[in-house]
Amino acid sequence: MATLYLASGSPRRRELLTQIAVPFLTQIAPIDENALPGESPIAYVERLARAKAQAGLAALAETADVVVLGADTSVVLDGRILGKPADRDDALATLSALSGRTHQVLTAVALVSRERLESRVVTSQVTFRPLSQAEIEAYWASGEPQDKAGCYGIQGLAAVFVSQLHGSYSAVVGLPLCETAALLAEFAIPCWQLLPDHSQEVAGRG
Repeated sequence: MATLYLASGSPRRRELLTQIAVPFLTQIAPIDENALPGESPIAYVERLARAKAQAGLAALAETADVVVLGADTSVVLDGRILGKPADRDDALATLSALSGRTHQVLTAVALVSRERLESRVVTSQVTFRPLSQAEIEAYWASGEPQDKAGCYGIQGLAAVFVSQLHGSYSAVVGLPLCETAALLAEFAIPCWQLLPDHSQEVAGRG
C-alpha cells in the first residue's frame, strides 16, 4: 500500500483524516495561491488543490510508492471569493456581508501519485442568521476568524451563526470525507485502518 502524505498544515484537515482512521504523514510545499484573471471560484479551488498535491509530490523527490492529498476551501458570496481576513476591518466587513444571507463553500480535494492525478469539488450552501455588530466584534476578538477562509470556522464558535447547511459539513470544515474516502479507495488506500482490535474481546465473550 502507498504511503499517504497530506499537503496541508491545517489542523482541521489533519483531524478529519484522523477521524476516518487513515494513517498519513505531512508534506507541505508552498504554491502561488493568487487567482488567475477571469478564473471561476470552482476552477480556482480545484486548481489549488491539485497544485498543492503536485507540489507535495515533487518535494518527496525519489520516494516511489506515495500518494499526496491536497485540498483547498473557498467561501463565495455573490460570485466573489472571500479569503482569510487581512485585518480586523476586513473581517468585520466580511462577517457583516455574510449576516442573514446564504453563501457557498467550495472545497476541492486532489490525490496524486507518480502515475495519476484525480480531484473532486464539493459545493455546500451555508446560511447565517442575522448577526449583531456586537456579536461580530466579539467573534473577531476571540481570535478564531483570523486564519480562516470567509472569516469563520463552522466547527468552532461560529457554529451558532449557522441556521442552515445544505451539503457536506466536513467539506465546510475543510475536507469532504465521503468524496475523500472514495478517492482514497481509487488509489487503493482504505479508510478505517487504525481501528482498535476488538477480536480478543469478542472471543472472550464466547
